[in-house]
Amino acid sequence: MRLGVLDVGSNTVHLLVVDAHPGARPLPASSHKSELRLAELLEADGSIGTAGVDRLVSTVREALEAAEEQGVAALLPFATSAVREAGNADEVLRRVAEETGVDLQVLSGPDEARLTFLAARRWLGWSAGRLLMFDIGGGSFEVALGIDEEPDVAVSLPLGAGRLTAARLPGDPPAAADVRALRREVRTQLAGVMGDFTRYGQPDRVVGTSKTFKQLARVTGAARSAEGLYVRREMSRSDLRTWVQKLAELPVRERRQLPGVSEGRARQLLAGAVVAEAAMDLFDIETLEVCPWALREGVILRRLDHMPGD
Repeated sequence: MRLGVLDVGSNTVHLLVVDAHPGARPLPASSHKSELRLAELLEADGSIGTAGVDRLVSTVREALEAAEEQGVAALLPFATSAVREAGNADEVLRRVAEETGVDLQVLSGPDEARLTFLAARRWLGWSAGRLLMFDIGGGSFEVALGIDEEPDVAVSLPLGAGRLTAARLPGDPPAAADVRALRREVRTQLAGVMGDFTRYGQPDRVVGTSKTFKQLARVTGAARSAEGLYVRREMSRSDLRTWVQKLAELPVRERRQLPGVSEGRARQLLAGAVVAEAAMDLFDIETLEVCPWALREGVILRRLDHMPGD
């Protein structure tokens, strides 16, 4: 059957359409993406302003029309940290439902981590052993560790690249003092949950998912996306450390010229790099692998798991 996943994230509203049935790998059919940057549209009181809600409603309506044109049989709509943490989340969800007919399901942070972990586990298989997964989104940072499909521990921290950029890195390029302060804050928050993970021992394999990790890996020398989905892409801690320093010195216009960096994410790439470096340092990871599947695929796989077979 044809499924559509509508992901209302902190950076984008992304409709992924796949052809799928239980026991088979979901095959992408089309993708419809709109940059909305909800995390940057918050009012001083933490609510999403009227203009932001209007744009969200319009964008969801456009995605719904695209899903209908693609013959989607079932739509799986969900929202993550930008809506989850908004002071007027209930009002936002009500307006979207009333004006588009789409009932957004708000995922908790740990649920994001668990579903993304499921996608990484299915992509890598059981031979990956104890798997450690990092996912840097626009509003939050998810970490999960486990040996099965359900992780032993899954946490979500307010360390998304978009959130941190808006709150902590106002300059272009940012002041060195601001970068140092961000680095301290990220490491302090991450260190606060390390005990939840270290009790399970060292991972056998480490993956990073999400656009941020894909772009950082490309900047540090990984294969281009044009080389295919199955090319192994890795990123070393030493290369990342070098690029954190370089990114801190580059204005946004120059970051946009780097290989694999999209125009819309160039500004927040430094914050994402700071988070990625902190995670690799504190978990003592020399090299991680980039996994092409992430949260959207996890949502699809969970849905397929609960569907009857042919």
